[in-house]
Amino acid sequence: MQRTLFAVVVVLAIAIAAVLFVVLRPKPTASTTDAAAGARFVIGNSEAKVTVVDFSNYLCSHCRDHANEVFPLIKRDYIDTGKIRYVFRDFPFGGQENVIRAGEAAACAADHNLYVEYHEALFRAQMQWAGLSGEALDNYFTDLAGQIGIAPATFSQCLKSGSKRAGVLADQKLATDLGLTGTPSFIVNGETYTGQRPYDSWREILDKALAGQSSSDQGGSSSPAKP
Repeated sequence: MQRTLFAVVVVLAIAIAAVLFVVLRPKPTASTTDAAAGARFVIGNSEAKVTVVDFSNYLCSHCRDHANEVFPLIKRDYIDTGKIRYVFRDFPFGGQENVIRAGEAAACAADHNLYVEYHEALFRAQMQWAGLSGEALDNYFTDLAGQIGIAPATFSQCLKSGSKRAGVLADQKLATDLGLTGTPSFIVNGETYTGQRPYDSWREILDKALAGQSSSDQGGSSSPAKP
């Protein structure tokens, strides 16, 4: 009963933070064409004509569902096959220090080429670290790193250094500048999609984007008609 009540309180706190973030959000000052610029975490074909930019919050349940249920299918069918490039961005709401810290932890995992694995692990364990803070939170993130093969001492040193915080806050600012209103938010070749969606919907979005790029390439390479 106590655990259920705690989970409800955490969910309500996340919802309130999201509402306040939207209400207090300034008008967009950046273009969606800038969404992938300077990204820290990118996987897939660097020459791909279609880019997906994923803005997620580590305490967002819909982001968790996307990361654990839909993303693996996108990776299998579109990323691993070289069709698209996929960019990860952090989107903590105001006052979510634990989400910022989670973003820092994921960045430390990236130093060991285990960003995606840690990103997914954070979402799977979402409710286990949601109520933690300070040293207890850092210890949990360090233990989680150990579970995917990162030396705890090395990971802990990275986390304590605070060297990854600026990158998380830069992503947060970019999300605000783009005028994004919720998580997860995705920008696919300049088009914005908000909210978690089933894989079938993602296939339609990605196939349409790929078809559009293919048509553009054909149009751009065609020879002018002779008189």
